[in-house]
Amino acid sequence: MSSNSQSMSFNAGQAKGQTQEKASNLMDKASNCAQSAKESIQETGQQMKEKAQGASETIKEKTGMKK
Repeated sequence: MSSNSQSMSFNAGQAKGQTQEKASNLMDKASNCAQSAKESIQETGQQMKEKAQGASETIKEKTGMKK
């Protein structure tokens, strides 16, 4: 194999490795973003549930249904 051919092969290998690394990093970032969104939605849902329970208790107290 000629020196030029070896150099081109080496450079192609390096480019492939760098591309794979960048893709891996992007996938990690996307996964972290998705996990963060999931946690945020769960937290919001929990807050809404607590507010609804509080509102329900208030209505029961105001209407005399709570005994």
